[in-house]
Amino acid sequence: MSTAAPLQTTGPADTSRPPRPTDQSEETTVAQDAATAHEHETASAERSHRITLTTPISRQDVEDIRVGDVVFLDGHITTCRDVAHRRVIEYGRQLPVDIRDGAILHAGPIIRALDEDRFEVVSVGPTTSMRMEKFEEEFIARTGVRLIVGKGGMGPGTQAGCREHGALHCVFPAGNAVVAATQVERVEGAQWRDLGMPETLWTFRVRQFGPLIVSIDAQGNNLFEQQKVIYNERKAEALATLRQKVRYIR
Repeated sequence: MSTAAPLQTTGPADTSRPPRPTDQSEETTVAQDAATAHEHETASAERSHRITLTTPISRQDVEDIRVGDVVFLDGHITTCRDVAHRRVIEYGRQLPVDIRDGAILHAGPIIRALDEDRFEVVSVGPTTSMRMEKFEEEFIARTGVRLIVGKGGMGPGTQAGCREHGALHCVFPAGNAVVAATQVERVEGAQWRDLGMPETLWTFRVRQFGPLIVSIDAQGNNLFEQQKVIYNERKAEALATLRQKVRYIR
C-alpha cells in the first residue's frame, strides 16, 4: 500500500520567477505554435513535390522536378515495351503514335475487348524498365518522349537521354496493376496489334495516374544509383561492426 508524501511548507514566494502567462497569452502561444507547425507541414509538403503533369509536357514543366519527387499524370500515356523499342531503334520504323512531349509506360496490360474498337483495361502493371535500357537513350532522342514510366531503375544511357533532352523516368509502385487500371478513363488507341496484347501500343486517357516516383530527373540524377552508394556505405559500417562481434569464431 502506498502512502502520500507529507505536505511540506515553504517560505515566501519566489518573486524572481517570471509571472505565469495569463490565459490570453497562453492562447496566443498555442496559436503561434500551431501556426509554426502548419508552416513546417506546408514546407514539408512543398518539398515532397506532389506534382500533376498534364500532357503535352514541356521541358520547362520538368526542369524543377527532382529524384524522389512524386508525380501524378493527367492526359495520355501509351504502353511501349520491348518489341516496340526494337522496331524503332533496330529496324528504323516510326511509331504510329506521336509521343513527342508525351508519356510512355513500360507495361503489358490485360485488356478486355468490348467490341472491335472499344476496350477496357483489366490491369496494367509496369514491367522491368531495365530491359529497355539499351534502347532508351536513342529512343528519347528520336521520339521526343518526355515521361517514361516503368518498374525499377534504369542505367547511364537513360540518364544521358533524360539529361540531354529534358525527360523523366518514374517508377510506378509494383503490385498495383489493378489500381493503375482504375486510373485509366478510356482506351483511346491500339496500334501494332499484330504484336499481341502485351506488346500492342495501347494509348490510355488517364487521370491522376500514379503515384509515380521520379527515379531519373532532367538533370540526369539517378535515385537508384544514389541509394546504392548509401547502401554500400552503410553495408561497410555494418560489416565492420559485425566482424568485431564475431571475430572469435573460427
